[in-house]
Amino acid sequence: MIQKQRFIYVCSDAVGETAEAVARATTRQFSGEHIHLIRYGHIQTDDEIREIMVEVVNTGGIVAYTLVQPELRETMKQEAIRLDIKAVDVMGPMMQAYIDTYNDSPRQEPGLRQELDAEYFQRIEAIEFAVKYDDGKDVRGLIAAQVVLIGVSRTSKTPLSIFLAHKGIKVANLPILPDTKPPIELFSAIKPLIIGLTMEPESLLKIRKARLKALGLPDEARYASIAQIREEIKIAKALMKELDCQVIDVSDKSIEETAGVIMSWMNDKNQG
Repeated sequence: MIQKQRFIYVCSDAVGETAEAVARATTRQFSGEHIHLIRYGHIQTDDEIREIMVEVVNTGGIVAYTLVQPELRETMKQEAIRLDIKAVDVMGPMMQAYIDTYNDSPRQEPGLRQELDAEYFQRIEAIEFAVKYDDGKDVRGLIAAQVVLIGVSRTSKTPLSIFLAHKGIKVANLPILPDTKPPIELFSAIKPLIIGLTMEPESLLKIRKARLKALGLPDEARYASIAQIREEIKIAKALMKELDCQVIDVSDKSIEETAGVIMSWMNDKNQG
């Protein structure tokens, strides 16, 4: 049986990142093979909305939108009703709840998150920090970081570092290598929150084999042997126990989920 193609349109008078994040979180709950995400950002006129909605009708799609301008939001609502399109206002209900509760008015400026404020520059600085101190390239980062990630190869240390950096958090990461003694800086890193990342051996085996295949290398290398992986994980767990650090099993966790756990621990640490 051939499945029908499904379309989700993300519409915004800014970039559309918020609505897209919600849409992607939704699609992950379903078989995503036939789902197409189409984003239209920086919408400024009613005519643009009408043109997009005609396309939505033709594809039988649905719409997720974040329109701050009241006029554009109203046009979207009316066009959705007129054309019988399912359209979800991602920000509207939350904004209205805030208005009703606190008797305040929104600034109605699209893309406020993109302003070059102190928070923006903090994110840039954190990203540069994560790149500089990635993969143990400079152990001084273990002292200067807010979070230090440790784990064996392919436990998502680098992508997690970059994700947290986009939240403005300075992260250094260090690979745990079976034949290499950890640097003394790791044990003197009192300020950072040290997080150990671990994974089930079978899950790590699949990832390492896929990595070798992507590099055009044979997957029977020692790096991708289950015996080697189990030994590395054993060594890593012993080090994590010695450090008495928090440990996260990332076998079945997304980067977002793992980052959420770490940020929660950071809040607890800051409040303690």
